[in-house]
Amino acid sequence: MSLALVWFRRDLRLDDHPALHAALRAGHAVLPVYVHAPDEEAPWAPGAASRWWLHHSLLSLDADLRRLGSGLVVRAGASLETLLALARESGAGAVYWHRRYEPAVVARDTAIKRELRAAGLHAESLNGALLAEPWEIATGQGDPYRVFTPFWRNLRARLDPLAPLPAPTSLPGPPRPPAGVPVASLGLLPRIGWDAGFADLWAPGEQGAQARLAGFLSQGAADYADARDRPDQDGTSRLSPHLHFGELSPRRALSEARRRGGDDEGTEVFVRELGWREFSHHLLHHFPDTPTAPLNPRFEAFPWRTSDRDLAAWQRGRTGIPLVDAGMRQLWHCGWMHNRVRMVVASLLTKNLRIHWLEGARWFWDTLVDADLANNTQGWQWTAGSGADAAPYFRVFNPASQGERFDPRGDYVRRWLPELERLPARWLQRPWEAPPGLLDEAGIDAASAYRRPIVDLKESRAAALAAWRTL
Repeated sequence: MSLALVWFRRDLRLDDHPALHAALRAGHAVLPVYVHAPDEEAPWAPGAASRWWLHHSLLSLDADLRRLGSGLVVRAGASLETLLALARESGAGAVYWHRRYEPAVVARDTAIKRELRAAGLHAESLNGALLAEPWEIATGQGDPYRVFTPFWRNLRARLDPLAPLPAPTSLPGPPRPPAGVPVASLGLLPRIGWDAGFADLWAPGEQGAQARLAGFLSQGAADYADARDRPDQDGTSRLSPHLHFGELSPRRALSEARRRGGDDEGTEVFVRELGWREFSHHLLHHFPDTPTAPLNPRFEAFPWRTSDRDLAAWQRGRTGIPLVDAGMRQLWHCGWMHNRVRMVVASLLTKNLRIHWLEGARWFWDTLVDADLANNTQGWQWTAGSGADAAPYFRVFNPASQGERFDPRGDYVRRWLPELERLPARWLQRPWEAPPGLLDEAGIDAASAYRRPIVDLKESRAAALAAWRTL
């Protein structure tokens, strides 16, 4: 029986796995491999929170493969040389994998495919991460989209025929697979235990992804249209890290949502959010400079501020603005932040503080378990006003008003800012306006940032608009 390497990357699952399916359909026995080469993804090698997730997801995938009589061969080193070595050691004649869309990875994979074929191997890459390839969706003139709504209209018309592939029930492999290294040897886990809160919230791996999807569709999807904006409620799917690491395919998510929810409003809003994920990858493919450069070239001349003090206060959740600080502390504890709050904290950084959106993108990259280059880039450029389908620059989120609207009782703020627990709800989102005696009674001392935030929201909004008008 011929042998094929299936090169696992951001597709750490067995269900709906086109590369694995193609290898088996071609009659190959399969050797599952993972090659750890983070330097090849520079300057966007996985951040610390992502590495935590990757460690546990690789262990989960190996356990799932072992239940099928196989196992994951893990190696560390240059991807091309490692794949060629594994092919020589195992006698494999083919390599299958799923495409990725980050610019550095695209360039690397193109070279790898060329060299594998030059070495006489069958090398085949497939789509295992998206509902449609970024180059398949285009305007009537053949151009990429820059606005979501017409993009979504085009993509949505293609969704109905998509059907996920079943997971294999067994996985034939070589009798003596090449040796690998333990996942622990990759050094993915932090040396200092700042990840203590992660395990309480997350279950990395395919089984965790399927359980999260099933729980959301049975309990949260019906109210998703409204509840997704409420950080004080468990109203989001929290599927983003599972989708990023490929523990769940978007086709499976779409199929299950349609099967269980039909066309109700909550399901349709959830499916539309899958469309936003596709749009982010569409933009990254067609505009590969956007992780570091504004899509709108006018913003090259924007007068950004530099302030290490303000940036550090924002990163640590010490701005004196409750909803912002609550979000940043949730991020540090959980490796995740509610999407509504992500927009608010990003708006404060880029507009009120006028600190370059790249500073925020890099911080999120290191601290989010769902750090995804396409989504992270699109989100930050959207909020800054420099990207595709961007919020107008003059749309500045007021974090106090956002908190009063979407955290009306203050449950979210109180959870992450226990120092404000005794403050009445009336003043919770804007404590600097509360009577000083009331702040004293609530235990908020005179030196607290909640009496004097690092930035005045009204004045800084006016300054941001003045800066925008210079463009």
